[in-house]
Amino acid sequence: MRVPKAVWGLVKETARHLLRRPVVGLVAVARDPQGRVVLIRRGDTGEWCLPGGTLEWGETLRTMLPRELMEEAGVELLEAGELLGVYSGPERDPRFHAVTMVVAAKVSAPLRPPMNPLEILEVRAFEPGTLPKSLSHGMTDVLERALSGTTHWE
Repeated sequence: MRVPKAVWGLVKETARHLLRRPVVGLVAVARDPQGRVVLIRRGDTGEWCLPGGTLEWGETLRTMLPRELMEEAGVELLEAGELLGVYSGPERDPRFHAVTMVVAAKVSAPLRPPMNPLEILEVRAFEPGTLPKSLSHGMTDVLERALSGTTHWE
């Protein structure tokens, strides 16, 4: 079946506008019962990153947080903490323009491995003094500010 050129043009124009909208995301500065910071090692970059993800249709940030923590890090959310920052710089994520909220979270020790082993290669809890120097997807300054107690928004 051939799609008329006018219809195809309309579909492309609609997609262009829809896809040029920022994506809403949430990451957690997740601490285990020993106070260590839980990070994930991403499959696409091989670098460490804060666990989190993007908001799904019909979901709230409060329902997204425990889902993403379990999917990516295999940890259970014990307590959602305060909002630590909002980051909206389009250069932060190479995949798309994301508006990312950062929240504090108390989490369990890992209960199971990540759901997608191609996306998440490893999960590890780091003592604050042993954190990686650089994090993936523009998260280095996000974590530094969060750990210093500085709230940030852009």
